Amino acid sequence: SLNFKDPEAVRALTCTLLKEDFGLAIDIPVERLIPTVPLRLNYIHWVEDLIGHRRAAGHRPAAGSLPRRGIDIGTGASCIYPLLGATLNGWYFLATEVDDMCFNYAKKNVEQNNLSDLIKVVKVPQKTLLMDALKEESEIVYDFCMCNPPFFANQLEAKGVNSRNPRRPPPSSVNTGGITEIMAEGGELEFVKRIIHDSLQLKKRLRWYSCMLGKKCSLAPLKEELRIQGVPKVTHTEFCQGRTMRWALAWSFYDDVHVPSPPSKRRKLEKPRKPITFMVLASTVKELSIKAAAMGWDAVEAIAVVRSWVEKILTDLKVQHKRVPCGKDEVSLFVTAIENSWIHVRRKKRERIRQLRELPRASEDTLQAMEEGKNSQKSVSNNLDCENPKTEDSEMGFMAPDEDVHLTAGDKLTEESAAKEEHGEHVEEEEEETETKRGETSLGRGSSNAKEEPCPSEEASNPTVEKEQSPKETSRCFLFKCLMNVKKEGNDVLAEMHWVEGQNRDLMNQLCTYLRNQILRLVAS
Repeated sequence: SLNFKDPEAVRALTCTLLKEDFGLAIDIPVERLIPTVPLRLNYIHWVEDLIGHRRAAGHRPAAGSLPRRGIDIGTGASCIYPLLGATLNGWYFLATEVDDMCFNYAKKNVEQNNLSDLIKVVKVPQKTLLMDALKEESEIVYDFCMCNPPFFANQLEAKGVNSRNPRRPPPSSVNTGGITEIMAEGGELEFVKRIIHDSLQLKKRLRWYSCMLGKKCSLAPLKEELRIQGVPKVTHTEFCQGRTMRWALAWSFYDDVHVPSPPSKRRKLEKPRKPITFMVLASTVKELSIKAAAMGWDAVEAIAVVRSWVEKILTDLKVQHKRVPCGKDEVSLFVTAIENSWIHVRRKKRERIRQLRELPRASEDTLQAMEEGKNSQKSVSNNLDCENPKTEDSEMGFMAPDEDVHLTAGDKLTEESAAKEEHGEHVEEEEEETETKRGETSLGRGSSNAKEEPCPSEEASNPTVEKEQSPKETSRCFLFKCLMNVKKEGNDVLAEMHWVEGQNRDLMNQLCTYLRNQILRLVAS
């Protein structure tokens, strides 16, 4: 295996790859930066995406395409970016360099590969970036600039002291390079900011400005600097080659340029989230159809039957839903969940029963006094009936039995709620039957979102709710929205729930599980 800690071995690998794959013969001094070919090639290909370069077979520019012109800031001894760009794409390059040794080697490498007609290497003073380099090129508009800036601010940072996470493994390759190649005042952050400030003066002299970054932490402050300066077009990317990660930033002042999507956004577009699904088997659909016919529903087809039951369950849960246009052989519902009404349903029922039992009840003495009063009223009314059956007292006599019935019903209600508490399972069955009847009524009326009057016990248990939310308030406050598709899958029916927006996707998963379980429970009952 190759020893990447050995500068001679790394130089041999770079020179061999350039010769074998691109036909380029170069010389690089060991005491200067030795570039890795795959990483530099990644940068070239990203620039192709930025400028919309079309390349024909055989590494030649496509017929009819305009010649592309680029600038390499700090080309280095290898002059690798201009050599690759000119060889692969026929690009013209202005390559700048501040170091004497690097300048001489770069010029030699261009000449010995017969690319002097495409690449111009110029020596510039220290701290020169774009402004001074373009003084003599006042009439030319360049398509792009490239730069591999010095990553480090000082020697300690270059050695990884206080700049490298201790949990990371040590570098696998040797760090070669001259002082001007690996270090600059303020590190790569300040170096790229100087390029940004040059670009604010040059603006449309270049269509794209770009830089490679060695630290991910530099990306955010540089994007913020571009935002503050009002640069209209900004994008970034990442280069991953083996264990080495690099990032690149690009910006433009042109409105007509194509801006490639950053990698994170591109991944989201390429990999949409799969819907949450459940299957209703043909045997289950048959049982649901029988129950639907018994309730007088018009649903005949399998998907219509499943949709009707889903609508009923959603209505019982007070989950908003409406039918929306869809493709052939499927039906769709747009679902908006305002509150989580499908979790801990049995616990909520038991809580309502407990509250019913704890409602204020008259004492035994009061009930006995009322009973004696009723009996006396009955005897008086009977006597009056015999004497004068058409007097006002007779009307009161007819009211007494009503009151008697009313009180008896109240006593029975209290006794029933106590019995329900003792027999919880029977209570749940009775309440489920009540909810089923209520759902039948709402479906019979043809309303998928029928509102129910709250019972007194519910109002007592939730005193904070004074009135129903208005439609505007409801539309602003919701847990999630999803699109539910019901379609045939052979003889079975498939229900899909597609996430649209909301607070938490797990809530949609919970609702999907609840719908499936309720449909199975319908068949089991």
